[in-house]
Amino acid sequence: MATTAPVHPVDEVPPVRDLAAFGLQHVLAMYAGAVAVPLIVGGAMKLSPADLAYLITADLLVCGIATLIQCVGFWRFGVRLPIMQGCTFAAVSPMVLIGTTGGGLPAIYGSVIVAGLAIMLLAPVFGRLLRFFPPLVTGTVILIIGVSLLPVAGNWAAGGVGAKDFGEPKNLALAGFVLAVVVAVQRFAPPFLSRIAVLIGIAVGVAVAVPFGFTDFGGVDDADWLGISTPFHFGAPAFHASAIVSMLVVALVTMTETTGDLIAVGEMTDRRVEPRTLADGLRADGLSTVLGGVFNTFPYTAFAQNVGLVGMTRVRSRWVVAAAGGILVLLGLLPKLGAVVAAVPAPVLGGAGLVMFGTVAASGLRTLAEVDFKGNDNLTVVAVSVAVGVLPVGVPTVYEKFPDWFQTVMNSGISAGCLTAIVLNLIFNHLPGKPAGRDGAATPGAPAVSA
Repeated sequence: MATTAPVHPVDEVPPVRDLAAFGLQHVLAMYAGAVAVPLIVGGAMKLSPADLAYLITADLLVCGIATLIQCVGFWRFGVRLPIMQGCTFAAVSPMVLIGTTGGGLPAIYGSVIVAGLAIMLLAPVFGRLLRFFPPLVTGTVILIIGVSLLPVAGNWAAGGVGAKDFGEPKNLALAGFVLAVVVAVQRFAPPFLSRIAVLIGIAVGVAVAVPFGFTDFGGVDDADWLGISTPFHFGAPAFHASAIVSMLVVALVTMTETTGDLIAVGEMTDRRVEPRTLADGLRADGLSTVLGGVFNTFPYTAFAQNVGLVGMTRVRSRWVVAAAGGILVLLGLLPKLGAVVAAVPAPVLGGAGLVMFGTVAASGLRTLAEVDFKGNDNLTVVAVSVAVGVLPVGVPTVYEKFPDWFQTVMNSGISAGCLTAIVLNLIFNHLPGKPAGRDGAATPGAPAVSA
C-alpha cells in the first residue's frame, strides 16, 4: 500500500478557527504600516478627507489581493510562502514629489504602472542573482531588516509619530504591558494560545486602553458600510518621464528588499527560496504594483513586519496568510470594519511590534551562527553591512544633501545593507587568488556560491 507523502508545514491547511485567529493576527500586525503610505502621500497632497478615506480602502483591497497572489499563487506568479504584501515606504518621498510638483495622482499612477511592468520583466534576472546570497549575506540582511524595523515599533510604543502625547509615560506603560502579556502567553499558555500570543496581547491591550481613554470607536459610526474602488478613480494615468525614472529606481530598491524578505521567510519555514521561486515572488510584486496603479493605490512589496510574526509564532502555513489576505479584502470593501481595526491604539501595536521585529533580528543572528568566522574576513562583511544598513535608521537626515535617486536607494537601510553585503562578499570571498571556502557557506553540503 503506497504511503502518502507528508505535507510540508507551509502547505498545511489549519482548521477554520485557527485560520481566522492566525490571519487576524497578521492583519493587526501590519495594519498601521499598510495605511501609513496613503495617509502620508494623501496628506502631503492635501487631499480631502473623503479622498483620503478612498485611498485607504483602495489600499486595503489591493493589499489583500496582492497577498493572495503572493502566497496562493497562480502559474508563475507568487512565491507560495506565508508573505503579507503592503505598500512600500521606499516610494513615499518620490510619490510626494511627483504628486505635489509633477502632475498629481495621475502622474503617480502612470509611473507606478510602468514600475510594476518593469518588475515583472526584471524578475527572472533577480532570480538568477540568488547565488550571491550565501548564509553570510542572508543572515546579515535578515539582521538588518529586524534592526531597521525596531524604530517603527518604538514610535508606535511612544504614541505614534505626530501624536500630541508622543513619549508620554502612559503610552510606554501600555506598550510595556502588551509586551509583557505577549511574552507571558507565549511562555505559559497552551500551544494553540501561545501561537496567537500577539493577537491576545493586542486584544488585552485594547481592552485596557478603552477605559483609560487611549482610543474610542467613534469613527466606526462615521464610516460607510460599503466601499468599492473603481479603476482610475482620480483620472486616467499620466506618463511623465521624470516620474517614471524615479519610480524605476524605487522598483530596484523594492526588489532588493523583497528578495531579503523572501529569503528570510524561506529560512524560517524550512523551504529555501530557489531562483525560480524568487522570480515568481518578484513577478507577483510587479503584478500587484500594476494593480495598485490601476486601482488608485501604490507600489507593493513583501511586508517585513509579518516576517517576524512567522518566526515568533512558528505558524508556517501560507494558507494562514491567505486568510489574512481575505480579511484585508473585506476591510477594503467594508470601511466600517476597517474603522474598527484602525481604532487599535499605536502603543498597543508598539508593544507587539517590539517582539515581532526583534524576532526578525534574532533570526538573522541564528543564520549567521552557521557561518564560519575563523581565518577569514566574514566578520568585516557583517560589520560594515550592518553599519551601512543602520546608518539611515539612526540618522534619518544623513543623506538629505544627496540627489533624490541616491536617497531613494540609501535611505532604505534594508537595500543599502543588502547591496553592501553582496558587494563585500564578492570582494572578500570571490576575487581571484582568495582561498576556497571563504564565502560564508554554513555547513558541508551547503549550496556553493559562484560569482
